[in-house]
This record gives sequence, C-alpha cells and structure tokens, in this order.
Amino acid sequence: MGTALVYVLVLAVVAALVFVLAAAVFGRGEELAPLGPDATPTRLPAREVSGADVRDLRFQQVLRGYRMAEVDWALDRLAGELDQVRADRHALAERVAGLEATIARMRTEEGPDDEQRRQG
Repeated sequence: MGTALVYVLVLAVVAALVFVLAAAVFGRGEELAPLGPDATPTRLPAREVSGADVRDLRFQQVLRGYRMAEVDWALDRLAGELDQVRADRHALAERVAGLEATIARMRTEEGPDDEQRRQG
C-alpha cells in the first residue's frame, strides 16, 4: 500500500511540474479582449508600402471571411501606390528619352573635328 501511495504522489508531482512548465511556456490560456467594432489589426505604414509590408498584412476575420472594409482599404492603398510608381516610371522614361534626344542632337550638330578635339 505504501508503494502505491508513493507512486501516486510522484505522479502528482510530475504532473504539477509539467503543468507549471506548460503554463510558463504557453501562457495561462486567457484570451485577448475582442476588438471594438471600428478597430482593426490591419496596419500599413504611412511611408511607401514595401513588399514585406504587404506580406505581413493581416485582416480581421469575421464569420464569413474577412472584413470587407479592411480589405477594400488595403487594396485602395496598394492601388494608389502602384499608380504612383507607374506614373514616376513613366515620367522618368520620358526624361531619359528627352536626354537621349538632346545628346543625339548635340552629336549631330558637332562636326567630326569637334569630336576628335574632345577625344585627343
């Protein structure tokens, strides 16, 4: 009878240690308070959006998927960023084309003697 009692006590101590260790590692099991009706975990930086920002983007889940307002907001923001990048790229391409045309015009206006003087 004494051996069984020691066995049960050792088992209880081991179970208590496992519980304490699990509680320390995983927390006590409490849940976070729900977000308010207008609150959102969706975050995008105020600066330009990078690929990592988009990959880290998370939406609040509701009964049937995600909150449509959050997804619409994020997509509008990303669409604006893409439009700006495309406009900047187009402006830079026009500027490069203009500079190349200016260089070509300057070369045609110079005579062969001017080019040889510059190189020599």
